[in-house]
Amino acid sequence: MTIETQRNEAPHSSDSSVTFINVFEIDAAELDEFVVKCEQRALLMRDKPGFIDSRMHRARSSSSRFQLVNVSHWESQEAWEAATADPDFASRTQAAREQTKQPITPNPGVYDVVVELIAP
Repeated sequence: MTIETQRNEAPHSSDSSVTFINVFEIDAAELDEFVVKCEQRALLMRDKPGFIDSRMHRARSSSSRFQLVNVSHWESQEAWEAATADPDFASRTQAAREQTKQPITPNPGVYDVVVELIAP
């Protein structure tokens, strides 16, 4: 049995798509309200140039360190940077973190695919 993989070793370029991933440490009791606010912020991003798609994942276990994982795809790093520079988006993001009883710790980053597995 062989595993087919594709390795992308080239550094990112301005014309390559990027994946934005943000994992959240958040008290499980505050998830529902926070998810509603995340969805509202995501709607702002949906209409931005370069937006491809976004999915928010919720942990099945309340004991998981990261209760939420947001994965978004953008046509380029520049498109993502321009979209996240929107003052309305920034103020809503800050407000969402401040309106919870327990602290929320986001862990954002932009990533390139380096290994890709595809089902046979």
